This record gives sequence, C-alpha cells and structure tokens, in this order.
Amino acid sequence: MANVCPILYTIGHSTHSLDRFTSLLRQHGITALCDVRSKPYSRINPQFNREPLKRSLQENGIAYVFLGRELGARSEDPSCYVRGKVQYDRLAQSKLFQKGLDRVRIGIRGFCLALMCAEKDPLECHRTILVARHLDTLHITIEHILEDGSLESHGKALSRLLCQLHLPEQDLFRSRKDMIEEAYRIQGERIAYNKGEDSFGGAEPIGSTAR
Repeated sequence: MANVCPILYTIGHSTHSLDRFTSLLRQHGITALCDVRSKPYSRINPQFNREPLKRSLQENGIAYVFLGRELGARSEDPSCYVRGKVQYDRLAQSKLFQKGLDRVRIGIRGFCLALMCAEKDPLECHRTILVARHLDTLHITIEHILEDGSLESHGKALSRLLCQLHLPEQDLFRSRKDMIEEAYRIQGERIAYNKGEDSFGGAEPIGSTAR
C-alpha cells in the first residue's frame, strides 16, 4: 500500500480572540500546536502570550509545544547575522534549526500538527519563507490556514508570492524552481529580523501581526 503523505498546517494568530483561534484549529482537526515565535509573547494580543494560550489549548484537548528556540526567526547564534540582520540561509543550516525540523517531522506521525506564528498572511512570516520552505523539501504536504479558515496550499502560496514580486512562473532561462528560489531570497531579505528594529521578541505585528 502506498504511503500517505503527511500533512502539516501553519497558522497565524493575527488579532483573533482565543475562542476564534481555537475554533479554526478544531475546524481542521489540529491536535497539537507548535509555537515557532522566537519569544511567545505579544503586547498587542496578550491573549496569545504563552501561558493563556497553552491553558486555552489544553482545555480544548490540543497539545502545545514551544519550538521558538529551534525554529524561531530571531536566532541567538551570531553567525546567522550579517550587519545585524538574520540570514535565513545561514539559520537554516544551523544544527538547532535542523533539530527543530526533525521534531516536526516526527511529530506529524502522531499528531495533526500546526505551526503557529503571528502574521495572518503566511507570505509575511518566517513560518512559510523559512520553516515551511525546508519542510517542503522533506516531501511533507503543507497547508496554510488563512484568517477566514480557508486553506492555501504551499504551492499556491508560492505562486501568489511570485505574482506579488512580479516574477514569472518561469522564463526562457530559468525554471519555476529557480524563480521560487529567487522569490524566497527576496522575501526572506524583506521580512528577516534586524537587531536594529524595536521589537518585543518576535511576536509583534507588521501592521497588525508579526514575524
């Protein structure tokens, strides 16, 4: 019998209430949530601070695990920075990041798992541009839960990113894969954490959410 390809979900807490957020998780059968914020706190949306979030999830039968140290966008490793800005390619090669990917890969065998950060649009978040990018190479099917509860496949999200960046799906000299690599590079450079930014540990918004 052919192996069933595991599905991994991602979600941004955005400005949802805890009840609305939990209902989105239940809608898609999520049984475990991996928090990939570097620091699991928010001034603007304190309902998503680690303690109340974990308590609310447990009350709804959803497990919570913090993976911000392994898969967060704000590395503590100075070698991942150039002039104060995180370099996603370097971060992705770190042993800690690879350990985080392994934990997710193992976790989806026993749970219907979602990665959570703050931004409502997956394209504005490292959960897509950094983490999902590398999980996708492991042949894991990735679905992004959008603010209205609908799903966007990782492939469709990348097509939307190409459109936003005015990049073609392919051209005479470059394949779609090449164009996607370029899109990842551009978007990663745009959203990557800079130590010069005034922040609250990776949980504050761009507009109303955060990377």
